[in-house]
Amino acid sequence: MVLQIDLSAIKANWTALAAKAPSARTGAVVKADAYGLDALRVAPALYEAGARDFFVALAAEGQAIRPHLPGDARILVLSGHMAGAPLAGLIPVLNSAEQFFRDRAMRPGQPFAVQLDTGMNRLGLEPAEWAGIRTEALAANGGEGPVLVMSHLACADEDSPENARQLTAFREMTQGVTAPRSLSATGGILLGPNYQFDLTRPGVGLYGGMPFAEARPVVRLSLPVIQTRVVRTGEFVGYGASWRAERVSRVATVAAGYADGLHRALSRGGARLWAGDRPCPVIGRVSMDLITCDVTDLTDVPDALDILNERQGVDALAGAAGTIGYEVLTSLGRRYPRSYI
Repeated sequence: MVLQIDLSAIKANWTALAAKAPSARTGAVVKADAYGLDALRVAPALYEAGARDFFVALAAEGQAIRPHLPGDARILVLSGHMAGAPLAGLIPVLNSAEQFFRDRAMRPGQPFAVQLDTGMNRLGLEPAEWAGIRTEALAANGGEGPVLVMSHLACADEDSPENARQLTAFREMTQGVTAPRSLSATGGILLGPNYQFDLTRPGVGLYGGMPFAEARPVVRLSLPVIQTRVVRTGEFVGYGASWRAERVSRVATVAAGYADGLHRALSRGGARLWAGDRPCPVIGRVSMDLITCDVTDLTDVPDALDILNERQGVDALAGAAGTIGYEVLTSLGRRYPRSYI
């Protein structure tokens, strides 16, 4: 098993997304261990590409990458100032009045950011709550105020009227604010200049995922073939006898399963393993450590088959499992040896 991660592709994707928002500063989202690809390797590569603003979900994630980035890199914590969070060297993105007053009491003079809720109803200050602390927040730190005021789009990867509604709400809530503003992750960048403001926050597009269709593939996952066998017509393969051979078939069993983040839902059909440019349908049920596929049409069965490559990316595999590329990336198990190029 080898999970190959192309750091040069991640850097190229960052550069391409930055070029789509030339008037904005381009950050990078490296939460969830850089979407499962190892933030300790990915964040420095993105810094080399030009990123200086890094977004994590939790303070512990920020502390993990802080020693691996130069001092001019800013690390913003999207969960804000949680009680007991280790925020030294980090910038909390404050999501409520409670967080604002906690942060100002415990970290006077330290940099902070603010998140506004423009309709997603998940994180951020609602309009009335923002109105209640706005003057104090903008005057904090000797009038410097927050280093960033941001919000998040709920439907940026869709043609939805909610995008325009959230854009209008964000403009109204930030009217007169001189701090840098940020509304867009990958999908928002692709919506165009009206959504890009001063700072963008690409995430999944860096790692080869939709909606950034132009992204270079980042991951290749090769799975070793443990065994092949001939299955006669009418015989079954795997748990539940859910697949039966309609012809004499050759079946390969590879070493990976749902314990490695390859979802059991891939059993429902549509997923492929690849021998070069030849697809091999996944058959039977994906189990904890094993996947079976039909290799009847191969002349020779290689020592390993790919489940992620340039022919079947994270979104294609996600579609076969009925999920999204984000979940595929962040579920990739720690049993895979990782190889970086």
